[in-house]
Amino acid sequence: MSVAADTREQIMRKATRPRFFLMLILAMVSGPLLSETIRLPEPGPRDTCPVCGMFVAKYPEWVGTVLYKDGHAHHFDGAKDLFKYLLDLPKWAPDHRLEDIISIGVTEYYGLTLIDARQAFYVTGSDVLGPMGHELIPLASRADAEEFSRDHGGRAVLLFDQVTPGLLMMLDEGRFE
Repeated sequence: MSVAADTREQIMRKATRPRFFLMLILAMVSGPLLSETIRLPEPGPRDTCPVCGMFVAKYPEWVGTVLYKDGHAHHFDGAKDLFKYLLDLPKWAPDHRLEDIISIGVTEYYGLTLIDARQAFYVTGSDVLGPMGHELIPLASRADAEEFSRDHGGRAVLLFDQVTPGLLMMLDEGRFE
C-alpha cells in the first residue's frame, strides 16, 4: 500500500471518530483556528506611524500595516496605534476610508510574521511592553494567546472586533480592569 493510500485510510478512520468530526465541523463553521501569514509592503526607513510619529522600521517585531486598494500603505509601531488609527480614521487619515482598506496585518509575537489582524488574538494587560508602552500582543491562535497570557500576566484575550477606544485609553494609562 502506498503512503498516500495509508494517509487516506488513516484520515477516513479518524473521520469516523466523533471528536475528530466535531472539531472539523467547528473549524468550518467558526472560521480559522489559526491566523495565516500574509504579505504586505514592509516599512521603509523613513516611514513613520501616523498616530505617534515614531519611525516604524526601527521596531520590526511590532509592525502593523494597513493596505489600501490604491496600493498606499500606512505602517504602525504596534497593534495599539493601528487600532487607534482604525477606530478614528477621520482624525488620523481624513482622506482615507475604511471601506478602501484591503488588508490589515500585525506582527505575531512568537513567529514574528505578519498575520491577518482580523484573525489574530490579542492579549491585554501583560508584562510585555512595546515601543509605546502597554500594548495589545497579537498571537496567531487562541491557544498561543492563552499560554502567553498565563506566562506574562495578561488580563484578557480579545478578538479584533472587541478592541475599543476605551481599552486603548486604559492601555495608555497602564490601567487594566
